Amino acid sequence: MSSLTIGPKLRKLHVVSPVPSDIDIANSVEPVHISQIAKNLNLSPNHYDLYGKYKAKVLLSVLDELQGSKDGYYVVVGGITPTPLGEGKSTTTVGLCQALGAFLDKKVVSCLRQPSQGPTFGIKGGAAGGGYSQVIPMDEFNLHLTGDIHAITAANNLLAAAIDTRIFHESTQSDKALFNRLCPPNKEGKRSFSDVMFRRLIKLGISKTNPDDLTPEEINKFARLDIDPDSITWRRVMDINDRFLRKITIGQGPDEKGMVRETGFDISVASEIMAVLALTTSLADMRERLGKMVIGNSRSGDPITADDLGVGGALTVLMKDAINPTLMQTLEETPVLVHAGPFANIAHGNSSILADKIALKLVGPGGFVVTEAGFGADIGAEKFMNIKCRYSGLTPQCAIIVATIRALKMHGGGPAVVAGKPLDHAYLTENVALVEAGCVNMTRHISNTKSYGVNVVVAINKFSTDTEAELNAVRSAALAAGAYDAVICTHHAHGGKGAVDLGIAVQKACENVSLPLKFLYPLDLSIKEKIEAIAKSYGASGVEYSEQAEKQIEMYSKQGFSGLPICMAKTQYSFSDNAAAKGAPSGFVLPIRDVRASIGAGFIYPLVGTMSTMPGLPTRPCFYDIDLDTTTGKVIGLS
Repeated sequence: MSSLTIGPKLRKLHVVSPVPSDIDIANSVEPVHISQIAKNLNLSPNHYDLYGKYKAKVLLSVLDELQGSKDGYYVVVGGITPTPLGEGKSTTTVGLCQALGAFLDKKVVSCLRQPSQGPTFGIKGGAAGGGYSQVIPMDEFNLHLTGDIHAITAANNLLAAAIDTRIFHESTQSDKALFNRLCPPNKEGKRSFSDVMFRRLIKLGISKTNPDDLTPEEINKFARLDIDPDSITWRRVMDINDRFLRKITIGQGPDEKGMVRETGFDISVASEIMAVLALTTSLADMRERLGKMVIGNSRSGDPITADDLGVGGALTVLMKDAINPTLMQTLEETPVLVHAGPFANIAHGNSSILADKIALKLVGPGGFVVTEAGFGADIGAEKFMNIKCRYSGLTPQCAIIVATIRALKMHGGGPAVVAGKPLDHAYLTENVALVEAGCVNMTRHISNTKSYGVNVVVAINKFSTDTEAELNAVRSAALAAGAYDAVICTHHAHGGKGAVDLGIAVQKACENVSLPLKFLYPLDLSIKEKIEAIAKSYGASGVEYSEQAEKQIEMYSKQGFSGLPICMAKTQYSFSDNAAAKGAPSGFVLPIRDVRASIGAGFIYPLVGTMSTMPGLPTRPCFYDIDLDTTTGKVIGLS
């Protein structure tokens, strides 16, 4: 295989003004067959599996074939602290790639997260980009795609069922009865351990391979997990916003013999299995990570894993197709790899390492891979650098920070921006002073991101109500803060043509990077020292730990997990724990309410304040507008 070649006749969009709805634009463009996008990437049919006409799963064998090839440039898209409406990171990612591929004749792949159906039917809508910078077909992108989230849901809930079932059976059986059922004799009367059981035996320091050789004490240690129900952190998931599942009681049926406990549902993208998918580097690595996931502790304080429950291999089987990234296309026929979609607060909010690695090999030297990091740069980009790049070994050359006049006015003291409500007059008329006051937020994001050794380019996502004076004020402030460049973009209204200047700036930034990647903290610091390093980047003067957080930190350190990176779970609407504190707050004390761990994924996540892992639906959800044109079979009303 050789690296990507862009076809000479990529589609040029016919744009109209005012910009139609996202779904109307998406439905107005007929995608090319995905095999053509694959061919432009020099992928042959044996490198992918087709999922209909417009989607394909790229197989990991591509990485093996291109192992000796050099990588292209690696670009991450973050943003300033957003309003609840979002500032257009996905749109900018897609628009930039359309500019690089369709206008600047560069080899390019966009790497995006798969959106959850929760926001799609809830309040935010889809995540395929917007306007004339979109991934298509946008209905397929935003809904089932190739079933990865459904696979995660099934795997997560299989593990949840295994936990409660094991507690139930241990409570009603003796050690001998448990062991006899776990290792039943065959027709010849011989017992054997299944492969996954050897993982538990090794963990317990038992080297015997014949079940009949175990002593009564060893049988007890092997067969009885003795899970402490109060320690269980694993919850069931579904990919729909449903506030009434946040706290539930299970085991109320008569056959469960009074084994009642409180638990709840999270949204599927909050599952640790999603984070595992995003951070894994191979099929073998995913098997190890899934098996190492900790669901709680035994009553004696030892961590209980999926492999202890015997389910690690089955989880991997459910995830075996989900590990392959999905190939799609933009409105201007540039390639997109869609893979994984972890929450950006309790998880790390980035698409997969595997998609990025495949894309970097496919574009080759001089090509570009552009990936998006969720929420503001204090969350998504920080985790991209300190978690994703640690595990991938990849080094970005450029970080883009997306800014809007709307968000900067909010940070400058403007009225609250509320999803579903019309914008205040302050956001629709010129107010340069308000914009300039809000630039302190952008300035801190630039400074923090530059500290990793990358060149920072600010993409000013232009809206129709923005004035030249306001835009120039942002550009001046960005350059004064040390940005490599700051570019006004109109890709929402004009597609790739509106991001050509951004593409040129990104190319120069990548070609002229001179510093190595520098992490915010070394892994050998204590859990508290790593938390405090991140808090300092937020502007905090210190950190305050609750009694529960102190207890958890002590437990994870004792269990040997203190060497993991930190994934802060905090509001995306402020540098601080207080969502109402806009701009660039400083001198505050960051409160750590609790500390939890995703051991399989490979990070510790402190909870800053209260974080919901199951969103609710608003009074008027997006689903009111979504329907099917039964004549054409096309989806309408999707945003």
